[in-house]
This record gives sequence, structure tokens and C-alpha cells, in this order.
Amino acid sequence: MSKEVDIKDLATEIAAGLIEYDQNVADEIKTIVDDVAQEGVDELKQSSPKLTGSYRRGWRKKQTHADTRTKRNTVFNKTDYQITHLLEYGHASRNGGRVKPSVHIKPVEEKMITELQERIEKAVQQ
Repeated sequence: MSKEVDIKDLATEIAAGLIEYDQNVADEIKTIVDDVAQEGVDELKQSSPKLTGSYRRGWRKKQTHADTRTKRNTVFNKTDYQITHLLEYGHASRNGGRVKPSVHIKPVEEKMITELQERIEKAVQQ
């Protein structure tokens, strides 16, 4: 469906079209950010160490910033945030020696970063 545009209004019409395209891409990216963050939470719930299960169940995502063009989410552990670094990097044991690290956050973070980049590139190319 095309409409006739006077040559005087051509620049205005092009600018309006670009603004609309820009906002559509921004909305798509915000949806992608939410989806990738939720997938990260789900994967952390599966891959985290389980002793009592409280740590595994504690993973959440929180929107930390949003405006018309951008959105940021934070993935965090709500229930046992005090032990994330101990489990990820290891720690000194009570009887001397070290407890081996259980690296479970870093692989999920790297996967989320690459997934986000791929999905955004795909959305922009459409």
C-alpha cells in the first residue's frame, strides 16, 4: 500500500519511517533481553549445586533499568546470595585446605552473552 508524498514532505516521511523502524527494533530487543535473562535463570536453576535446594531455587531476574529504547535485567540469587562466590571460586575449608570450585555461573553468563548478541543481530537484520 503506497501513498503519494509531496517532495516537500519527503524528508519528514523518511524520518517518521526511520523512527518507527527504530522503535520496533528497540521493542524487539527489549523482548529478547527478557527472554535471555529468563532462560539464564532457568539454566542456573538446573546447573547450580544442590545440597538443600534453597540455593538452586533462589535464582531470579530483576529489571534494573527500562526506558523507551533500552532495558537492563539483573540475574541474581535472592535466597543464598552470600555463597555464590564461595561456590563459584572455591574457598578455604574449616579443617584446612581448599574446597574445589563448582563453576556454574560463568558458563551460563557466557552463553547468555552470545545468545543475546546472536538474537539481536538476527532481529536487526529482519
